[in-house]
Order: sequence, then structure tokens, then C-alpha cells
Amino acid sequence: MKLTTEQMLEKFSNNSSHPQEVRRLSMMIFDGVNDTLKELSNKQRKYLEEAALLHDIGYYIDSKSHHKHSQKMVLDYGLENYSEKEKHIISCICRYHRGGLPDKKEHEIYCTLDKKDRKTVKRLAGILKIADGLDRAHVNLIKKVRVNYDSENNITEFYLTPNNIDYRPDITYAIRKKDLFEIGFKTQVVFKFEA
Repeated sequence: MKLTTEQMLEKFSNNSSHPQEVRRLSMMIFDGVNDTLKELSNKQRKYLEEAALLHDIGYYIDSKSHHKHSQKMVLDYGLENYSEKEKHIISCICRYHRGGLPDKKEHEIYCTLDKKDRKTVKRLAGILKIADGLDRAHVNLIKKVRVNYDSENNITEFYLTPNNIDYRPDITYAIRKKDLFEIGFKTQVVFKFEA
């Protein structure tokens, strides 16, 4: 029997606030990207939402390589109402929220996807990586993310509004995790704090 996303979260996650926060940030980034940089589909938004909620369930097995465990768990247990191909896409988005970049020669599930779906994985996992990096401390430090695309310079600007206007949170992990977004959207990423 396949489980829904909510059932998987309930069964395999002992921290419900971080996945919810990563989903919130991911949706803000997705909507900003959709409005300014590249048109994305509602189906892709749903894939990202599911992956944001499930990206850390692999901790249930082990913290080491938890992203790979999350991928396997999505494939083994979950995503009722999704086709096999869609489960592969969502599982790959979970997998690539950390660690190495997608490799169509080395990574078994990723290489089964066609070119269009591999591009979807890179883009959505790129968004998820940044959202996860922004909530690295698991304490909801970012109130709002606004996305602006500077087409003249091919730069995607992420404007961050902290929850506490007197405190700028450490975004080192988000900066380190921007690589896949840059590859997926063929753009440079810059982070700025809103005044």
C-alpha cells in the first residue's frame, strides 16, 4: 500500500516544522521564479511541494546519506496518486537537495528520465536546495523571499526579509547550495537582504 505525503511525514519524520518551513520557502521561490525568470507549470509546483515536505525523511534510516535514503523511501513507500515517472521525478528532487549534482551516467533513477524531466529535476531541486539552506538552523529566520531577474546581466537576485529586522541570519548554506539552481536555470544567483 502506498502512503500519501502526509502519512509518510507522520510515520518517518520527527520534525514537522522544518519540512513545512522548507515548503513555504520553496513555494515563495518557485512563485518568484515563475513570475520573473522562467514559466513553470502547476504540476511542477506540486512536485516541488511534495519533495520539500519529504526531503529529510531519510533521517529515519540514517543521517549519513539521508538524501539518498529519502529518495529510496519515496520510491518504496509513497506518493499515492502519482505515476511511476512522477515518483521518480519527486524522488530525484528529494535526493538532490544536498550532496552531489545529478549525473545521468552514474545515478540510476535520474538516468531513466528523459531530457525534459531531468531539466525539471535540476530546476526544482535547485529551488529546494536554496530553501533548505535558508532554513539550515531549523528556526524560521526568513520571513519573505522575493525573486528578481536581471536579464541584462543574467543574474537572479534573491531578496531576503528576515523575521527579525535587527538580525541578519547566516545564509552561508544557501549560498553554498545555489549551484544546482544556477545550472538548472543557466543564471547566476545573488542573495541580498531587503532594507
